[in-house]
Amino acid sequence: MRSFIAIELSETAKSALAELQQELKKCGADIRWVKPENIHLTLKFLGNIENEIVDDVLKIIESRCKKFRAFDLEIKGTGTFPNLRSPSVLWVGVNSNADIAALQNEIEAGMTSLGFERENRKYTPHLTLGRFRSSQGKGPLLEKIELFKNRKYGLINVGAVALMRSDLSPSGARHSVIAEIFLGKNKI
Repeated sequence: MRSFIAIELSETAKSALAELQQELKKCGADIRWVKPENIHLTLKFLGNIENEIVDDVLKIIESRCKKFRAFDLEIKGTGTFPNLRSPSVLWVGVNSNADIAALQNEIEAGMTSLGFERENRKYTPHLTLGRFRSSQGKGPLLEKIELFKNRKYGLINVGAVALMRSDLSPSGARHSVIAEIFLGKNKI
């Protein structure tokens, strides 16, 4: 089962990002847009995992989440990875703070104990809006996102972490929650 660990967004945040996508689509760039209901803050991509280890994954997430209290993150700004000259991913920023960095690091370390490889790149919290398929329409889009580099889109209340399943189909990915683990001493 293709899976990842993430923080889900409120419907209000998803709605604000859907409005941004609609505005950016007017630029005509050749982008495969992420469905608003699938936008999330990824903490760790696991890839294909066997059903037999799901309980182990959940136990580690729960043990790591006990160390944290709920906190907020601000959704702000737009940009591209790896850079504006050669964009492949269009994103909205998430203001990083010590809480999200520590939570992601705990999840990463916990998954390493199960044999998952540690990510070599520094964690950069972001919400993927779309992926560039070609350079068609890139110029107008990049000009537009430069105008939005300081725009605020709301808050993410981080009160839980979800183990997510991603089912791929010709019409795009469909994400579903396998389990949600609350921060603090709450149980699954």
